[in-house]
Amino acid sequence: MKVRRGLVVCLILLFCLAVGAASTSAADVELTFWSWRTEDIDAYEKFIKVFEAENPGITVKFIPFKNTEYNTILATALQGGTGPDIIHLRSYGGMEALAEAGYLMELTEAEVPDLAKFDKDVLRGASNRHTGKVYGVPFAIQTVQVLYNKAIFDELGLEEPETWDEFLKLCQTIKDAGIVPLANGGKEGWTLETLFGGVAPNFYGGNDFSDAVINGDTNFLDERFIYSLGKMLELRPYMPKDFMGIGYTDMQMMFAQEMAAMMIGGSYETATLERLNPDIKLGVFPVPGEKPGEGGYVAVYMDGSYGINAITKHKEECLKFINFLATEQYGQMFTDELSQPSAVPGVKPTHPVLAEMLALANEKATPHLMVVGFRFDQPNGSTILQAGLQAMFSDQLTPEDVAAEIHEGLIKWYEPFQK
Repeated sequence: MKVRRGLVVCLILLFCLAVGAASTSAADVELTFWSWRTEDIDAYEKFIKVFEAENPGITVKFIPFKNTEYNTILATALQGGTGPDIIHLRSYGGMEALAEAGYLMELTEAEVPDLAKFDKDVLRGASNRHTGKVYGVPFAIQTVQVLYNKAIFDELGLEEPETWDEFLKLCQTIKDAGIVPLANGGKEGWTLETLFGGVAPNFYGGNDFSDAVINGDTNFLDERFIYSLGKMLELRPYMPKDFMGIGYTDMQMMFAQEMAAMMIGGSYETATLERLNPDIKLGVFPVPGEKPGEGGYVAVYMDGSYGINAITKHKEECLKFINFLATEQYGQMFTDELSQPSAVPGVKPTHPVLAEMLALANEKATPHLMVVGFRFDQPNGSTILQAGLQAMFSDQLTPEDVAAEIHEGLIKWYEPFQK
């Protein structure tokens, strides 16, 4: 009898343990996290492991797609009533379009307290410009400036220029030495927009013009803007041979393999260039203006954010993950692992080149104009500018033509230009 009773007790205990295990398993939640950052898979897996260790019962599956296909894949899924729980959001207009369509959950400071610490200009890239509602936690800030090879500069006895003429003479000296001065190409329009971000603000007047054009106090027919486009053309003799056929990866390889001395590019290039050439010694400086002390502007923009699908079935768990992504702990991991400037307040990059980029931006920052101000509808400013610059660098359009095309496209939807 005692044996039977003992057996019954054991069976009951086993049953209870089985039920307990089943209920624990049923309570576990897997969040899907879609992104376009295929190059950052290993880093995000590290970040997610830290979150999962701090939040037992929640797992996060990082699913990246090809950069050029991500927007279409995401939009199709959301329109079909599915999609991921966590969404890697494009900035400014890319985010706003999804928010206005009702696909994103609004994030409030009550639910994500660390949002209160973010700079308001940074949050604008994750906010609806009409309502001010926030839909994402910003993940990175990018800057645009000249990256240069210190070894080549030392070999040729070159110093960072203080004026535009000095910059052009420096380019000529490099060219005479048989080295390509600038790795920048024009096969992909967005790389020319990056070149624009590095050069043009120093000739249209930085924030004086950008504030005026965004507010509608002037437009892109302004002589200052046309002049800045013309100055860009002065760089053509110093770009690679057949530069209009040079793509983005060609630019990176040319600079990393020390066939080019400089590249006007974003802060996001740092890690890639050092991965391609661990021995490269990078230096940075802003494009100078026409007189000493003029120019020196560094174009800045918020690179994207993390948001939540409005129809997720796991709101509580998503908010835990989003709150983690807003912490200084996460921001420091992000910048240390990816060598990119985190958007989280209080984070200080340990990479010396990255720290110098941010220091230059803090001295004289200006918006990366089309990205920040004119991507909220169609045709968007970046698309028109990129096509216009490709035509201008190919001698198919003049700077005046490009400015006119931009104005004619934006006036169709940008209300301040319609007054």
